[in-house]
Parts: sequence; structure tokens; C-alpha cells
Amino acid sequence: MGGRRTTRGRIGDAVLAAVVGALVLAATVTEPGSTALDHTLVVLGSAALAFHRAAPRAVLAVAVAAGAAHVLHVHPGPLAALPVIGAVHTAARVGHRALAAAAGALYLTAYAATEPAGRDGVENAALLAGWFLCAVVTGLADRNWQAYLRQTEQRALEAERTREEAALRRAGEERLRIARELHDSLTHSISIVKLQAGVAVHLARKRGEEVPPALLAIQEASSEAMRELRATLEVLRTDEPAGSPGQLVERARAAGLAVDLTVTGDASRLTAGVDRAAYRIVQEALTNAARHAGPARVHVRLDYGGEELTVRVDDDGSARPDRPPRPGTGLTGMHERVTALGGTLTATPRPEGGFSVRARLPLGERGDRNRGAAAVGGGAA
Repeated sequence: MGGRRTTRGRIGDAVLAAVVGALVLAATVTEPGSTALDHTLVVLGSAALAFHRAAPRAVLAVAVAAGAAHVLHVHPGPLAALPVIGAVHTAARVGHRALAAAAGALYLTAYAATEPAGRDGVENAALLAGWFLCAVVTGLADRNWQAYLRQTEQRALEAERTREEAALRRAGEERLRIARELHDSLTHSISIVKLQAGVAVHLARKRGEEVPPALLAIQEASSEAMRELRATLEVLRTDEPAGSPGQLVERARAAGLAVDLTVTGDASRLTAGVDRAAYRIVQEALTNAARHAGPARVHVRLDYGGEELTVRVDDDGSARPDRPPRPGTGLTGMHERVTALGGTLTATPRPEGGFSVRARLPLGERGDRNRGAAAVGGGAA
């Protein structure tokens, strides 16, 4: 975007220089006594305006020198001062106020030296002096306006950053509040259920009685619910990844899941939001594979491209295309994370059997700006 603006600016400067040169040259050709030297001086002074952004002082010097030489060689009309007026304006706009005023005064001196005495000469000199004064004033006004626009843009960026930080802080406070509520209420209730089920199983075995399957199911379900609740509370208390996708794969292998990991590209360009989302996606996909895929092999692939990160987790488990699973909290959270970062997520059964999760996350400023929104998306379920 910046390169396009620069190119358009250069083209605009060249067009401006061509228009000014055409106007002054057309007026000079009709002047009595003008020669090829005068035409060359007009073209030189006008063409210099095309480079006023890169070298405003040099452009001012060339325009004044060519204009003064033109005035001294053949006395032209006031229109011949256009290249010098443009150079004075651009020099004042970038902060060279005194230099612009001095250059204008120098050109006026050369012009007045060749102006015939009388009322017409005074009026022409006064007219040019007014033009140069306007050029300096408008240049300074343009400079102040540009500074005001930059300050306004900076304030807007600062306000946006402050809003993002406030939203991120509020989201963190809300997660902590929910974690406290769950810990104070739900954890206690599940602990009581687990404890009573354990006591009942112990007493039944102590008396030599057969333990009812429903009681064993309650004991196992309460234990699993406690583990899930602890994991949820950890996610709510902090959304920072507790490791890397590679460590997640190692943990899954240690738990008995057959997992392969393939990594391509350079991971150094990852922003915090994208890194966190990639970790949570792999974590959720491996958790789902361990629960629902059965004795399956899982393939995890991380492709760090130039513009985006592709995360893909495939398993050859029991999922079938004709019986797609109903999206749960984990898949919903993954989708919210990826969407908040401007990416896309696909989580569907594979045609050959098994399940596939594929996420594409942009590696640009947008991923970092939306880190607060991604953090609210939830973790593993």
C-alpha cells in the first residue's frame, strides 16, 4: 500500500511539473526576444518540481537560478514565476521557511531589476510579492495540517490500542470470575458425588457384595468430570499455552496415542495470538482423537508459510462421513479462535474414514491486533 502511494505521488509530481512547464513555456514563446536559452531555462526550472519531495532545497535552488537567469535574459511576464512559486511553497511546507522566503526575495530582486520604472512595474512587483507571500503561508499551513492529521491518526491508534487492552483485561477478569464460581460451586458438588460413590464401592467390596455397574459408572464419571473441570479451570485462569505443539504430541504419545508430527517452514514470525491459537487447536484435536477415534493413528502437520500458518490434524479413527459428529464446545471454541484471527477452520470426517481438522491462520498484523478476541475463544474441551 505504501509503495502504491509513493508511485502515485511521483506520477502526480511529474504531471504537475509538466503542466507548469507547458503554461510557462507557452507564455515565453510569445514573448518578444525569447530564444532557445529561455525555453531551456523554463523547462529546467519546471522539471525540477517533479523532485520536490526528495530534494526540496535543491529544487528551490534550481528553480530560482533558472528563473532569475530567464528574467535577466529576457524580461517575461509574472506567469514565468510559477516554477519558483511552486518551489517556494514546497520548501516552506517541509519546514524551510527562511530559505523559501530568501529565495523568493532573490527572485523578486532579479525581476525588479529588469522591470521598467513606473506604475506598471510597481504593480507587477507587488503582485509577485503577494504570490510569494501566499506560497510561503500556504506551505506553512499545509505543514501544520499534515502535522495535525498525523497527531489525529496517532491518537486514534492509541485509542484503539487502549480499547483492546481494556477489552483484554475485562475478558481476563471475567474468566477469573467464572473460574471462581465453578470452583466454589461445581467442584464441591462433584467432589461429594465422587466421595460418596467411592465409599459405596468400598463398602460393597468389603461386605463381599457385587458392585452395581451403575455405581461404578458414577464413580468413573465423577472422576472424569473432576479432571475435565480442573482442565477447564486452568484454561479460564490463564490462556497462555503451557508448552508447544511438539510437547503436546509428546504427551499424547506418552498417554498411548500414536501420533506423528511434521513441521515445515520458519516459526519465528508467529505472533502471540497465532501461536496461542495453534497450540489450542492441536490440543483440542488430540484430545478429541484420544476420546473418540479409538485405536487410531494421528498425523499432525504444521506448515509455516510466508503469509499464513496451516495446522492440520488427521486421524484414521472411527468417524464416518455419513455420520458427522455434532459440534461440541471444543470445536466451537476452535472456530471462534480462528475466525477472530481472520483465518478459516474445517473440521469434518474424512471420506476414507477418520476425522480431519484443518486451520489456516494469517501471519500478519491482523492476527496480532485480534489477539484479545482470540483469547476469549476458549481452550480445550
